[in-house]
Amino acid sequence: MDIGRSFTFITEDEDWLKKILIGGLISLIPFVGQFYLMGYVLETLRNVLHGREIPLPDATEDFGDKLLKGLLLAVITFIYFLPITLISGCSGIASSVFADTLQESDAANTIVAAWGGCFGCLSIVYGILVGLLLPYVWSKYAETGQFGDAFKLGDLFKLLRSNIGPTIVVMLVSWLASAVAGIAGTIACVIGLVFTMFYAQLVTAFLYGSLYRQAKATTL
Repeated sequence: MDIGRSFTFITEDEDWLKKILIGGLISLIPFVGQFYLMGYVLETLRNVLHGREIPLPDATEDFGDKLLKGLLLAVITFIYFLPITLISGCSGIASSVFADTLQESDAANTIVAAWGGCFGCLSIVYGILVGLLLPYVWSKYAETGQFGDAFKLGDLFKLLRSNIGPTIVVMLVSWLASAVAGIAGTIACVIGLVFTMFYAQLVTAFLYGSLYRQAKATTL
């Protein structure tokens, strides 16, 4: 897995700048743009899985397909993160109940703090787990195009267990790429965020695809 190339492979396409600009502008379209962006990233990921990173997908070709696949990928990702939303909701409800029942009570404050701490820790642990699993979830869906395959947890966890070290590296590098893109985009009069974050997501697509290929090779 070539971590360094994940940041440079994009520029190997002669039209990379035009594609980033067009894709970034399309991503500005409310709602539709974000689903399109996810679809474009998914197509890039699929190309990486097949060993044809370059050229990058055409920014306007098969717009409807990109939009649909992006929407489905968003739904898949939402389902995986839904437990965190539910945990946060339960924490808020519990805190409200205790606060109303035992107003201004030391016992209430202690219970609320402990309850919130437990739910907070649970959310963090679950979030890290999903973050580690996400490269395999996205790659599995990109590989087969089947919605249900993104939830074959047995297969996904098998890949994760056999490649936990590289997976942690990929997760950290992806976060770093997003952080750098955020800083660079903010410096570029804020509007630059649209294009730098698009670039960062393509870096993530390369990392996810490379990791998945390596994981499959080591688990076969």
